Amino acid sequence: MAELYEIKEQEERFVLVGVASSEKDDTVESLDELEELAAPAGAVTVGKIIQNRESIHRATYIGKGKIDEVRALAIETGATGVVCDDELSATQLKNLEDALQMKVLDRTIIILDIFAKRASTREGKIQVELAQLRYSSTRLIGLRNSLSRLGGGIGTRGPGEKKLEMDRRIIKERIMQLRHELDEVKQNRETSRSLRSKNMIPVVAIVGYTNAGKSTLLNYLTNAGVLEEDKLFATLDPTTRTLAMESGQQILLTDTVGFVRKLPHHLIESFRSTLEEAKYADIILHVVDSSNPDVDRQMHIVYDTLNKLGIQDKLVITAFNKQDKPEAEPVIKDFKADHTVKISAKTGAEVDKLLLLIEKVLNERKVLLEKVFSYQDAGKIQTIRKYGQLLEEEYQQEGIFVKAYVPKEVYQTLV
Repeated sequence: MAELYEIKEQEERFVLVGVASSEKDDTVESLDELEELAAPAGAVTVGKIIQNRESIHRATYIGKGKIDEVRALAIETGATGVVCDDELSATQLKNLEDALQMKVLDRTIIILDIFAKRASTREGKIQVELAQLRYSSTRLIGLRNSLSRLGGGIGTRGPGEKKLEMDRRIIKERIMQLRHELDEVKQNRETSRSLRSKNMIPVVAIVGYTNAGKSTLLNYLTNAGVLEEDKLFATLDPTTRTLAMESGQQILLTDTVGFVRKLPHHLIESFRSTLEEAKYADIILHVVDSSNPDVDRQMHIVYDTLNKLGIQDKLVITAFNKQDKPEAEPVIKDFKADHTVKISAKTGAEVDKLLLLIEKVLNERKVLLEKVFSYQDAGKIQTIRKYGQLLEEEYQQEGIFVKAYVPKEVYQTLV
């Protein structure tokens, strides 16, 4: 009988490298986050090196002396490659790899790798492949050299894994095809938005730094069945669920992909239609991990990403999540939010206060209706229940007296 052997993938061990151009840079925290990003991609971090210099070296990312230091650390730790904390140009990628004589990757390709691994819907897969091709089209030579050293590995998985060996012409044709497919998906998304608008159901878009607890909150409120994991980018595909408030009013909750430091512009462009769910929402629900020591920086990154997407002048409710954790900051302020509340999506603590706050904000946009409806028009009260908040309902001899908050659009159809 033939013996069976378990075949394991070669473990990839990396030295992480970053550049700090000022004392205010969060390079240490950024490298810690890069280690978190690299882990689900299958990489083991064996060392970290930061170079303090005025700016990133245009040719090799880091200076010659630091290259020697990185090479020595890689040999000492048995590293099989290096990951840089910024997006490298084709020149930097090739020159740094030639100098180190080992596999070189950057932060962008790590994030793309995770997205390729996690994308499950047709739209998500198209978006990821498009981002991969846009990134690789200008780096074909450097990437071929680098990825061939270990026979593939990180950065080669997912729908774009075979595309790195194509020439630019074929990649360009594939990009055009994907754009066309994405336009079709975008039209379907816009049709769905239009229908939601006609139904006049308020939309609340959940945004936040990755791993802040957005999916946990959505699941707690709606039993959406969205994957919850304590890792970065556990979920990619947007989920929209209906939530019936205690008053009977219905709202739509939409979860969006988590933000992160230095989110690649290729991904922002490719995922624009998905991220723009927040652009058409009535309320932005900003979920914050209050137990993270880097909470202020994470909030800044979320708002910066929203600005890049043109999502401004929206009413923002910030939910300081993970209050169940002992590390939760006792005092946090979000000066850009219109309202704030402390919650624990995991235990459900104070989530009722969040819902009351959402309802209060929505009611402020409504009109107070006080009217007696004839019994022949009793069906209109169901419209009030669906789109508004019914405060009083009294059956009188001449009809049904109703006191309720309703959207302005609905009010016009009822008076």
